[in-house]
Amino acid sequence: MSITQTPVSAQGAGSAAAPATAPRRTSPRDVLLMVTAATSTQVGAAWGSHAFGAIGPAGVVAVRQLVATVVLLPLTRPDVRRLTRGQWARVVWLAAMFAGMNLGLYAAVERIGLGLAVTLEFLGPLAVGLLGSRSVRDLALAAVAGVGVYVLVLPGPSSDYLGVAFGLGAAACWGGYILANRSVGAALPGVQGTALATAVSATAYLPVLVWLALTDRFTPAALGFAVVAGVLSTVVPYSLDLLVLRRVTAPVFGVAMSAHPVLAALVGMVLLGQPLALHEWVGMALVVAANAVTMWVSGRRPEG
Repeated sequence: MSITQTPVSAQGAGSAAAPATAPRRTSPRDVLLMVTAATSTQVGAAWGSHAFGAIGPAGVVAVRQLVATVVLLPLTRPDVRRLTRGQWARVVWLAAMFAGMNLGLYAAVERIGLGLAVTLEFLGPLAVGLLGSRSVRDLALAAVAGVGVYVLVLPGPSSDYLGVAFGLGAAACWGGYILANRSVGAALPGVQGTALATAVSATAYLPVLVWLALTDRFTPAALGFAVVAGVLSTVVPYSLDLLVLRRVTAPVFGVAMSAHPVLAALVGMVLLGQPLALHEWVGMALVVAANAVTMWVSGRRPEG
């Protein structure tokens, strides 16, 4: 989750879904909870970026995954002895997408800033929402998003294409994460699959943690920033999203998720001193608008 995402919020969207009996009106309390969860996610990413100089994006992601595992496994307590080979294959697929999504996002944040990185990452759920559609509306939304990305980046000699590539890689992994989460959700109850995938991802990052420890890269400050990132970007939004998803509809939650790029830009400006140019705000607005409309329509579309 960001994504920046959290396991539930989908970092991408997630394995939990709003019940069919959710009320049509969203209370101010639910709005506050969703804004708080989204803000916590982005503030956590900002704090984590302070550790890049010492342990790099991979080190921050490794610590964050470990924190997520420590929180999720005791809550879900999956019985790994009962898992079939097919279920493990789905969990590993989800873990790979989870690991790639977070690493791509943090690597992009290091090079192009929090606001731009999160905006590019949101092309993942947008692509999933438009996947397979041939309607004029959805093709128009895809075109709007494409124009938004061009305006956002304005390719030129000074563009950080590697940073953009990392952001697009995070987007691709987020799209894969959503599809994998659906597959895992159909095979395992609740969020057990997400918890297991987080643990598998954390295990894959153990060599990074060992190498950082052996090379004395773990300063107290770096470790503290990375742990704070794990708590704010995983524990807090995970808990709040679980509360919100019991009451709000899927379209409302999807639109609320679309606010992440704007919140990321604001957090980047305030906490990291990363102001955006006018063309970047315009490009972000186009991507956010396309994503919000897509999430609203997709959430209201009856299941086939």
